[in-house]
Amino acid sequence: MMTLRQLAERLESVPLPTVWHLSDLAEARGKQELFTKQSPQKLKVLREHALIESAVSSNRIEGVNIERARIKPVLEGRGQLRDRDEEEVRGYRDALTLIHEQHAKLSVSEKTIKRLHFMSRARTGDAGKYKTKDSDIIERYPDGRVRIRFKTVSAKQTPAFMRQLVTAWSEILDEHRIHPVLGMAALNLDFLCVHPFRDGNGRVSRLLLLLTCYHLGFEVGRYISLERLIEENKERYYETLEESSQGWHEGRHDPWPFTNYLLFILKQAYREFEERVGQLSSPRGSKTEIVIGAIDRTVAPFRVADIQRQCPGVSLDMIRKVLKDLRPQVECLGRGKDAKWEKTAKWQLGNNQLIG
Repeated sequence: MMTLRQLAERLESVPLPTVWHLSDLAEARGKQELFTKQSPQKLKVLREHALIESAVSSNRIEGVNIERARIKPVLEGRGQLRDRDEEEVRGYRDALTLIHEQHAKLSVSEKTIKRLHFMSRARTGDAGKYKTKDSDIIERYPDGRVRIRFKTVSAKQTPAFMRQLVTAWSEILDEHRIHPVLGMAALNLDFLCVHPFRDGNGRVSRLLLLLTCYHLGFEVGRYISLERLIEENKERYYETLEESSQGWHEGRHDPWPFTNYLLFILKQAYREFEERVGQLSSPRGSKTEIVIGAIDRTVAPFRVADIQRQCPGVSLDMIRKVLKDLRPQVECLGRGKDAKWEKTAKWQLGNNQLIG
């Protein structure tokens, strides 16, 4: 609400990079319907894969990990869950499914926010309840030193701040004081600065991002994992969050670094969506395309494990087969499971011809 209030009351100009982002996103949304009407089977695979990537990546950002062999059983609801991490990954999957299927019925309210937290925190402990003790965001260094990265809203003030936050968001939409996409980014920043829960705030913020994207007509999160893109750009996520939170309590902060970061992530999602759906003439299977997309995004020599992390729904054998089939566009630089691969000079030419 400090950011929403600042933009609504004192917005004099929008930085040029932000204007470019908004223009590009408007164009992407305009082409969205064209792509969603094509290749139903391919879209189905993209939806399934995005759900897996989102549940795994959003939890992994917060240090919640499960064994690779357990990903599909956990996310498909097969068998008993083994520990708390698996419960939280499945819970996040349930929250994603709720948003994908019922976003039109879910308003941005305290009830919805608590419900998303309750689900993503595996419905146990203090899930769905605001924090009862103050909890600042602390950074710990390898040598044991700590520093307060950001002082969050106190537990006592949290309920009042959350009421103001959802009210401010509603007013932004009703009164059209600022561009709603700027409001969406401001809502996300304000939520993270309030930090209403003891744990799980990052995950809820990403669920809120997906929900508000739906409300504003941006449906790319159904097909491309926003959480995976945030994880791939995690360092910048934390950098811009810290930049934009300084002075937040006094309303003197700079919201644009974090705003531009979120708009960049959304643009990246649309770019990837267009690339994947636009490859309609490709003779490859959808899982092959997912692996090739992961390879294409690499900028340095990579290991099979690096590609595996980006393709949770694809087997190790499948990844190895794709790498073998792609030679000489890729080259193995060593031996063993930790051997590195790299794209050769033939990569772009050969990839375009196969897509052709």
